[in-house]
Amino acid sequence: MPPESGDVRAWLVERGYTDRDLVILKYATLEGNRVYRKEIASQALGAVTAAKDVSADDLGTVEEPDLQERYAAEAKRMEATHDPGDEV
Repeated sequence: MPPESGDVRAWLVERGYTDRDLVILKYATLEGNRVYRKEIASQALGAVTAAKDVSADDLGTVEEPDLQERYAAEAKRMEATHDPGDEV
């Protein structure tokens, strides 16, 4: 299903952990130039899906060209191998 009007589909490109028991999820656009970052306590972490539809206002800009390329490649790989609602 396509994103709602005003929303942008972003694909999971990175998952990390902090020493404060937080999980950091990063979802990027297919171009890799915009990213949505979410921090969640590991105890509250539910299903992590392959993609999220997020408001364009909630997306940050990725400035570094190498990081844009990496995010774009991973987002495209996720899109090719998963449906947006797949748990990953």
